[in-house]
Amino acid sequence: MHLKPLDAKKKLSLRDSDAHAPRHAPSGDKLKELTDEQTTRISELQRVFYADGRFALLIVLQGRDASGKDGTIRHVFSAVNPQSCEVTSFKVPTEVERRHDFLWRVHQRVPARGIIGIFNRSHYEDVLVERVHGTMSKRVLSERYEQINDFERMLSDNGVVILKFFLHVSRDEQRRRLQERLTDETKNWKFRAGDLDDRAMWKAYTAAYRDALRECSKHHAPWYIVPGDDKGVRNWLVARTIADTLGELRLRYPPAPPAVRALEIK
Repeated sequence: MHLKPLDAKKKLSLRDSDAHAPRHAPSGDKLKELTDEQTTRISELQRVFYADGRFALLIVLQGRDASGKDGTIRHVFSAVNPQSCEVTSFKVPTEVERRHDFLWRVHQRVPARGIIGIFNRSHYEDVLVERVHGTMSKRVLSERYEQINDFERMLSDNGVVILKFFLHVSRDEQRRRLQERLTDETKNWKFRAGDLDDRAMWKAYTAAYRDALRECSKHHAPWYIVPGDDKGVRNWLVARTIADTLGELRLRYPPAPPAVRALEIK
């Protein structure tokens, strides 16, 4: 069982039932064992990835509030070397950022070769929030889809491997997680009143996500829809996709020049 890239030519529903764990997904100790295998693979491949230095890996995590972006980062990358891994959380644009094009702040955080970069939210906020709140025209929205695709194509052509995950959570599961943020003292800090405002516009966000995912899922920068109601299954599926992608890059440790190999240390 593994995630498949979104086929933009097919209908995308984003129903609540699509957020549930697949019927034959592993569970319990077996799920933990499989997840540990994948996080170990990522850790081992990361060492070669860093030494190889030919590629950068950009991982984009998008999803509704409480969809599990923080938890995915914490569990999937628990074994990586922080020296070659960077996490960027994109908040509401600052005044300085608003004075530039919408991709300006994003481009600055694209990882260098040898580095795994993780975006907790991303440039896709700029075709979601403003659309839902009615502050963006259809023309500007269409232009931004094209600009995002051109931007990601340019990154891909320059050695950046792009994986984009939409963590799909159902309405009921989101309600449970938001309620937990209110009742659990260790999670109170995560709650913001704006979460409820966004929840009230569930259908509008569903439509915005549906269009953004279909318009911007390309061969060089695919979107993956991750069933997110079961946190363990979510982590396993994301980890496996990342490990498989790294494994397909034919990574290698660069050999030392003959003159260096001939040196003797006395």
